[in-house]
Amino acid sequence: MKINRRRSNIEIIADMLKVGENGAGKTEIMYSANMSYSQIQKYLGFLMSQGFIDKVELGNPVVTYRVTENGLKLLQCINSVVEMLGLESNQRL
Repeated sequence: MKINRRRSNIEIIADMLKVGENGAGKTEIMYSANMSYSQIQKYLGFLMSQGFIDKVELGNPVVTYRVTENGLKLLQCINSVVEMLGLESNQRL
């Protein structure tokens, strides 16, 4: 049975980290992680302040966001919890 519900903060963060593994622009992260503009602003700010994502300036005005080593560790931890709970990716918390 499929239950319609909103994603948790952890699901949103995991989606953002997956998109940013190889570096991505704000718009790419926003669309790939299925987020609104206000959400991307809030979550990017949080993830950058915690050191999970870095802002990489590739030129003017090209800016890319890339997951840090700690961000990759966080993503692995989230994936481990999902796996330990026996949840499929479409059934996550």
